[in-house]
Amino acid sequence: MRKTQFFSIKNAVGFFCLFAFIPLGSRAQNAAYTQVPLMDLSAFKTPPANWSIAGSVKGNVDKPFEKQTGQGILVNEPNQKKNEDIFTNLEHGDINLDVDFMMPPGSNSGIYLQGRYEIQLLDSWAKDTLTSQDLGSVYERWDETRPNGDFGYQGIAPRVNVSRAPGLWQNIKISFLAPKFDASGKKIANARVIYIILNGVPIIENVELTGPTRGSAFPTEAAMGPLRLQGDHGAVAFRSIKYNTTVNPSIHDPNWPARVSNVEAPVSVEVKNEPIIQRSFVNIGSKMVTHAANVGYPHHLNFAYDLENGTVFQIWRGGFIDATPMWWFRGDGTSKALGSVIPLNDKPQLAVLISGDAAWPDSLSIDYKPKGYELDKQGYPTFKYIAAGLTVDDKVSPSSDGKVLTRRVTFNGTAQGNLYYRVAAAKSIDAMGNGMYSINNYEYYLQLPKGDVKPVLRTTAAGQELLLPVKDTDKGATLEYSMIW
Repeated sequence: MRKTQFFSIKNAVGFFCLFAFIPLGSRAQNAAYTQVPLMDLSAFKTPPANWSIAGSVKGNVDKPFEKQTGQGILVNEPNQKKNEDIFTNLEHGDINLDVDFMMPPGSNSGIYLQGRYEIQLLDSWAKDTLTSQDLGSVYERWDETRPNGDFGYQGIAPRVNVSRAPGLWQNIKISFLAPKFDASGKKIANARVIYIILNGVPIIENVELTGPTRGSAFPTEAAMGPLRLQGDHGAVAFRSIKYNTTVNPSIHDPNWPARVSNVEAPVSVEVKNEPIIQRSFVNIGSKMVTHAANVGYPHHLNFAYDLENGTVFQIWRGGFIDATPMWWFRGDGTSKALGSVIPLNDKPQLAVLISGDAAWPDSLSIDYKPKGYELDKQGYPTFKYIAAGLTVDDKVSPSSDGKVLTRRVTFNGTAQGNLYYRVAAAKSIDAMGNGMYSINNYEYYLQLPKGDVKPVLRTTAAGQELLLPVKDTDKGATLEYSMIW
């Protein structure tokens, strides 16, 4: 067992990293978007039978999704009969595309710009090595006159994997510049992908497309063409497809991705083969968490812990942290997550409630004393504190495949009053069966193990809460749950 470590200025040194990522928000294209209507299939040309409109889709991490009747979601369900792609009535040239989609386990689909250039949709959850066939990639071109083994070429893999688990809603933004032709029809400029942003993280920028990718619906290039959604491989659902045609080709930054913060010498912290803990301030909304511990695990799996109240307040996949604000000029002590962040809640997770319907306190309502953290042989921290007269050990560990974070909280001592632990507070929490919950309409999952502790799912003015009662602490009570995204 490693020595217990108490609060220090930092536990990992930032270093210069040439391959870090920044959001393109300040440079994003801000023209109004038009929504492709999904109340019926009238926006599509001769819709094939494998495509339909649904009112909602119930995702699952290890099973096919289930659609429910209604309007607003486009669903492809391949069957044993003929399965086909679907084409929009919309014909486009330059386009900014913003799409929300969901995929079941192992599924494969794609978005073909102009029906010619495929941006891959695939279940690439937690993969360490990415290719031009993974989620968000520019799919390869294909030429069987080339030597064996080289038929596929010019595919572009994503720079980092920020794919989410099957059955969760994801977002992809694509900015595309169509090929240009002179009056005689001769091509004078190749098509370009200005950027691809997956789940809020830039993964590809400034790619020239010398011709259609494999599986193009048309043999030649043109100034215009329909959007085409692949339907002959795997199931997929779309709840939003919106676009505008105001594409800014100068959005490309020639220094990207060698730039984290907008300074000449950015500083980032990168996780390689061992866990890293970086102490810093972290801004979440209008609040600054002044005693944050950012924890990065291999497989690009990360979380942030508030040492002042024992709360995991955000989780993310992708790069670890941009530490530039901590060190640049005089520094303000803050760091920023570099991946695709899911914000949780920085309110206390442990409280004494007078009754089962009492409101959860916004601030600590119990005595709380942080006691630092202890590292095990793998470098995983166990955060320690005393609260409500109890000694608490709080450990968040990754699964070996990087797909799941499991939190195990152990209480010892005599509890003072009716003690509850708040596992989640969200706009919506839906029980899926077998201890699995969907948080915020399939933003992420929570998995509770089978046991004697019965969870309390209750409605509040702000949404819903999932609570676990803390009992038998004098015998060493333990609560456990997993976060999956």
